[in-house]
Amino acid sequence: MSKPRLYTAISLCLLIVLGLGSYFWRDDTPNPGPVQAHSYAKALARAHNGEPGAARVLYQQLARDDLSPIRRASLYAELPNYPSPQALKLASNDLQHDDPLVRRAAIASISALVPGPQRSLLIGPMLDDEEQSVRFAAVDALLGLGPDDIGLYFAPLQQALDQYQAVLEQQTDDATAQVHLARLYAHEKNYEPAVTALERALKLEPDNLQALATKVRLLDDQGKTDPSREVLARALQRHPEAAFLQHELGLWLLRHSQHEYALLALARALELEPDNNNYRLTLATTLHTLEQVDVAQKQLETILARQPANRKARVLLIEYWKETGQLQNVQILLAQLEQQNPDDPLVQQGL
Repeated sequence: MSKPRLYTAISLCLLIVLGLGSYFWRDDTPNPGPVQAHSYAKALARAHNGEPGAARVLYQQLARDDLSPIRRASLYAELPNYPSPQALKLASNDLQHDDPLVRRAAIASISALVPGPQRSLLIGPMLDDEEQSVRFAAVDALLGLGPDDIGLYFAPLQQALDQYQAVLEQQTDDATAQVHLARLYAHEKNYEPAVTALERALKLEPDNLQALATKVRLLDDQGKTDPSREVLARALQRHPEAAFLQHELGLWLLRHSQHEYALLALARALELEPDNNNYRLTLATTLHTLEQVDVAQKQLETILARQPANRKARVLLIEYWKETGQLQNVQILLAQLEQQNPDDPLVQQGL
């Protein structure tokens, strides 16, 4: 073989070897970024919309260790609609997450998932968290519990509560902080500093509806019925089209056992804000109290038509249909719930 041909053959062999090497040595692992992002978005949408298999894909996403804190926290906003031992385990594990945002989200989720005593056992240790915002989130989650439910965490809760109040006391130019401070004091029936905090809030923002509603409840809790009614009436005169205040009026009337009048206010609130499912839920329970069961059921059906993931509305509708003997409708709702979350305690309980 002539030298030119020999060199050509050697060159071809080298090209073949290099080509084969690059084929065998290349990294065939697909880029996980776009696929994972898509699966996350899809799982979040399925959970939010209450689609079949929602709980499974939600749990799968929470089992990942590569999600950003904000994405992980967004998943926890949906978790209370999908209770199960697995859900509680995932949330409990994330109480130890590195990011405070995730720990706070897990606390909020557990608060909605479990009853008092068990909630105290899970969240109580977070009162000693190194991050102040997490400690305060634990306080908010435990405040509604009685001393017996709080148990061994009563002293740490009081200590963290004192710190929380001290921090909010310094935020005198923040109306939202002052309203929250007033609620913390009111929970302890410490009314004088609660009133002071509300006065600061209303001085900053005279038409702050949250502050006005808190003032109404604060006066009501002290047995000052007439002053609380006057505050609410003046607020409604200034803001007659405020759905929030109409709803607060309904709640005030419910507290004073005036259910028929409350019904008018609650219906008005929903008329002003028809997409507010919380208002519709309150209206449904009030209708049920007044033995208007059919209308109450229709309100709950409307919620589920718009928000199939709303477990609270689904559970209430199941209860109301059981009361009226509509077991076929109960079975339909349970079957839908089983499609969403086969491990839901209500599904396990059955009829």
